[in-house]
Amino acid sequence: MRRPWLFAGLLLCAGSTVAAQADQTIHADGPAAGTAPAWSISTAAPAGWTGDCCTYARAIGVNYVLYQGAWTGKPERVMVLNVWPSKLPTLDAELQDDRKQYLAHDPHGKVGIFAIDNRRMPCRGVLYSGSDHIDDAIVFCDPGKAAGVRYSWSMAIDASDPMRQSLLDAFKRVAQRSTYTLSAQVSGSDGKSR
Repeated sequence: MRRPWLFAGLLLCAGSTVAAQADQTIHADGPAAGTAPAWSISTAAPAGWTGDCCTYARAIGVNYVLYQGAWTGKPERVMVLNVWPSKLPTLDAELQDDRKQYLAHDPHGKVGIFAIDNRRMPCRGVLYSGSDHIDDAIVFCDPGKAAGVRYSWSMAIDASDPMRQSLLDAFKRVAQRSTYTLSAQVSGSDGKSR
């Protein structure tokens, strides 16, 4: 799965960054790598959510995170952006590979569809219901062959979380509003947010 399984590093992080405002556009940027040009992925952060590219995101090895309140180090209720070089031939192949990895990790988990409508590019969503009673919503997007990358937004939610539906709705809006653009070359490889 693209969602990092080793969240132990999260516990080492503490503190918070400036909270995102309603409809505040956030940008995650990445450098050119191999044949993939430098990129920028933007979306609208939900009201009350904080974005981070360089402290907590880096600690868990992803490009960007969105979370509410203070950083707790727990994976639940954290929206995670992960960008990787395209290697598999299609977006459907990415989903099949992720499903295989998920079921290898949790053979009793259930796999469902997470409906998504990103009008800017092909995106596919999946909702995993784990035997640990943690649900994982993941949306995979393909900005096209010229981009040389694919990306996903993911979020883990406790199946009994009283805010489950509103969290999934906020997550869906982030994924649906997500856009990819070519970016000016980014110095370093830290995916700094601007």
